[in-house]
Amino acid sequence: MTDLTCFKAYDIRGKLGAELNEDIARRIGRAFAEGLNARRVVVGRDCRASSDALSEACIAGLVAGGVEVLDLGLCGTEEMYFAVTHFGADGGIEVTASHNPMDYNGMKLVRKGSAPLDTATGLAAIKALAEGPELPARPGGRVVPAEGARAAYVERVLSFVDVAALRPLTVLVNAGNGAAGPTFDAIAAALAARGAPLTFVRLHHQPDGSFPNGIPNPLLPENQPVTANAVVAAGADMGVAWDGDFDRCFLFDQTGRFIPGEYIVGLLAEVFLAKEPGATIIHDPRVIWNTRDVVARAGGTAVQARTGHAFLKQALRDTGAVYGGEMSAHHYFRDFMSCDSGMVPWLLVAELMGRTGRSLSDLVSDRMAAFPSSGEINFRLDDPGAAIARVEAALAPLGPERDETDGLSLAFADWRLNLRRSNTEPLLRLNVEARGDAGLLAAKVAEITDLVRG
Repeated sequence: MTDLTCFKAYDIRGKLGAELNEDIARRIGRAFAEGLNARRVVVGRDCRASSDALSEACIAGLVAGGVEVLDLGLCGTEEMYFAVTHFGADGGIEVTASHNPMDYNGMKLVRKGSAPLDTATGLAAIKALAEGPELPARPGGRVVPAEGARAAYVERVLSFVDVAALRPLTVLVNAGNGAAGPTFDAIAAALAARGAPLTFVRLHHQPDGSFPNGIPNPLLPENQPVTANAVVAAGADMGVAWDGDFDRCFLFDQTGRFIPGEYIVGLLAEVFLAKEPGATIIHDPRVIWNTRDVVARAGGTAVQARTGHAFLKQALRDTGAVYGGEMSAHHYFRDFMSCDSGMVPWLLVAELMGRTGRSLSDLVSDRMAAFPSSGEINFRLDDPGAAIARVEAALAPLGPERDETDGLSLAFADWRLNLRRSNTEPLLRLNVEARGDAGLLAAKVAEITDLVRG
C-alpha cells in the first residue's frame, strides 16, 4: 500500500475514506497480530457511526492472524487498557478518534501489560507490516466474549475512592454524545449499592454516533457553556464532561466555571502526596508552575515528560510515579496500569470535597489566582516552523530559561510560554502562564500571538 498517513506519533488517526477505511483497519489488525506475535488481543470501540464497521474489520484482521479476540463492544479506551491486563492479553485496540470531528476515526493501541505503543516501541513496525504485502492467514483465530470485563473494571475504579468519605453532592454529568453513558451507569449503580450519598443529573447520556451534540471535546471554549449552564440549572455541586472515548474528564465548579486541567493536576497531585508522602508526580511541559509549586509544598518530586499519553505512561513506568497529569485533562494512575482514566479523577475530587467540606471552587481559586494561565491557544498556519522561529528570535536574546522537552519553552522570572506542534492535528499550540499577574499574562498572550501570526 502507499504510505499510511493515519499513523501518528503514538496512535492512529485519519479522515474516513482514503486515510482510514475498512480495508486499512483490517490490514492494521493483521499487522498488529504479526508485529506483536499476539495470541490474545482486546478490542473495544467508541460510539461513532463508523466505529462498528472499522472494529469488525480490525477484528477480522486479528482473527486472520490467529488471534483470540476479546470483543468489549462499546466501551471507553480506559476499559480496553484495564481489560488487557485483567485478561493477560498480548495487546489491545480501541477504535476511536477521541475528540476529532465525526468524519475522522482512529485507533489507540497498547502492548502486553497495557504498556504504550509508539514509533520506538512497535508502532513503526506495525505500520510497515500494514503497508507491506498481504500477510498469510494463521489458524486458530476466533472471537470470544469478554465476560465480566466491565464489572471488574468498575471495581478497580472504585478501589481509588473511600466511599465512606463521600458527603452528599449533586453531580451533573455530560457524556457528550453518550459513549460514557453505559459505563458511568455501571459505576453509579455500584456507588449506590455501597451507599454513596451522590445524586447524579445526566445530560446527553445516550450513545448516538450521529454526534447530535457536536464534536465531543469539552476543552473547546464553545463547547463548555452547555455543561456550565446545566450545572447552574441543576444546582449541582460539580459538573463533569467527557470527551469522545472518555479517557479525559473536565470539571466545572458549582458556579458553572470551567476549571482548566492544570489546576486539577495540582489538586490530584496534592491528593496522592497526602496518601503517599514523598511520591513522584509526572507533568507535561505546557503549563507547569502551579503543579511544581504544589508538589514542592507537599514534599513530592515533580518530573516533566513529553506531552502525549504514550510518553506520560512510559514516564510513570520508568519512575514509579503514583500519578501523572496533563493540562489537556489526561490523568494517569500507577495503580491503573499507569494508564489514563476519565472516571477516577472526578471521584477523587468528590472524595476530597467530602473530606475537606470545601467546594471545588474553594479548592482551586487561590491556585488559579497565584498562577494564572492562558489556556491552550491554537493556530492553523501554513508554516508553523517560521512562527516558532519568529518567537525564538524575538525572545531568546532576553535570556530566558530554555527547554525543548516538547516544542519550545521559554521561562522568564514572572511569565513562561510553551509553543509546540500538535502530535495529532495540523495545529501550532501556545500556552502562557504567569506568577500572580493576570494583566501581565494578557499582555504576553497578545505579544506572542502577534509574533506567531507574523
